[in-house]
Amino acid sequence: MQDTLRITEVFYSLQGETRTAGLPTVFVRLTGCPLRCQYCDSAYAFSGGTLRTLDSLLEQVAGFKPRYVCVTGGEPLAQPNALPLLRRLCDAGYEVSLETSGALDISGTDIRVSRVVDLKTPGSEESHRNRYENIELLTRNDQVKFVICSREDYDWAVSKLIQYNLAERAGEVLFSPSHHQVKASDLADWIVADNLPVRFQLQLHKLLWNDEPGR
Repeated sequence: MQDTLRITEVFYSLQGETRTAGLPTVFVRLTGCPLRCQYCDSAYAFSGGTLRTLDSLLEQVAGFKPRYVCVTGGEPLAQPNALPLLRRLCDAGYEVSLETSGALDISGTDIRVSRVVDLKTPGSEESHRNRYENIELLTRNDQVKFVICSREDYDWAVSKLIQYNLAERAGEVLFSPSHHQVKASDLADWIVADNLPVRFQLQLHKLLWNDEPGR
């Protein structure tokens, strides 16, 4: 039997966040996630999906003729065959990113992949799931993301930024306001006031398409 993955959707859109924000990107959204963050915007990917072979996924991705491919979820690393998918996408010549919750081991991912690793804040209600061993594995090709739900979350994120020297370990440290929980302008002001070595980001897909699935 061929290697398979359970897939919620594959679509071509603009990357809404990370260092490639605004660039046309194919998204491969895997089904399933062991976390339940209170602000999750992809709960529709927790279950269901369609069983797909890696060959069929590679063929569909190639049809878009993309430069960038993002493997997301759910939590992609909850499915073991995410690793060969990432490798094969890199072999095909795409610039590949992986969006992961940070709760699972990232050590098996291809070094060519830019791993976007969440550090879950207390406001997410899943901060106890953070796998801090992943921090030692970060390279300058990787990105660390904090979703900020409150001023307390911001202060917590700053403490982790300093404690783990994240600005030197990763290529990007990303601070995002949790939609409808923190004013974007407030988070921007806090970052500027503290002169942080981080990138403020808004989720473009929420601004453009109100977070519709497949956009």
